[in-house]
Amino acid sequence: MSCILLILSAPSGTGKTTLARRLIAKEPGSIFSVSYTTRAPRGAERDGVDYKFVSDAVFEEMIDQDLFLEHAEVHGHKYGTPRAVVNEAKSRGVLAVFDIDVQGGEAIKGQYPEAVRVLILPPSLTELERRLRSRSTDDEPTVRRRLDAARRELQRSRAYEYWVVNDDLDRAFADLEAIVRAERCRAGSRDLMAMGL
Repeated sequence: MSCILLILSAPSGTGKTTLARRLIAKEPGSIFSVSYTTRAPRGAERDGVDYKFVSDAVFEEMIDQDLFLEHAEVHGHKYGTPRAVVNEAKSRGVLAVFDIDVQGGEAIKGQYPEAVRVLILPPSLTELERRLRSRSTDDEPTVRRRLDAARRELQRSRAYEYWVVNDDLDRAFADLEAIVRAERCRAGSRDLMAMGL
């Protein structure tokens, strides 16, 4: 079986992380890339599950050691994607899922052109706004900032290979599974010599 580097990007509130976690649970041996961040945990977030929470000094040391595929500062906090995930996925020949913004997805695709980018879309911006408000976790300026960021991300994401509209979680998940199946069938994704062909 070949390695698939699957980049999932989406505006906040579209269900991207839910879909990513569901895919990981369904795919034996797959890897979920847990990003590093310098921000404090929010709500019920757990270290090593939702993010790996580190200090600014540790984060800078990791940059110096070239341990990130990509890293960025967002709203005053640093976020980074660990390079070790790609190495492990390639050595084991498994699916690696990256739950990351469009900018990060572009950076990974630049280093690994074979990576597959999937954009998770809300049915509409009106529905996205409804979802963000119904979570009741953000104040009004944060909701506005997230909506503005969503518009910018949607404009930048036209180069993504796949778009999945999450208007129904089960249907969106079925689409995501179909993408993984299609990528496994892509010509050149298997080692014909190893198959004795």
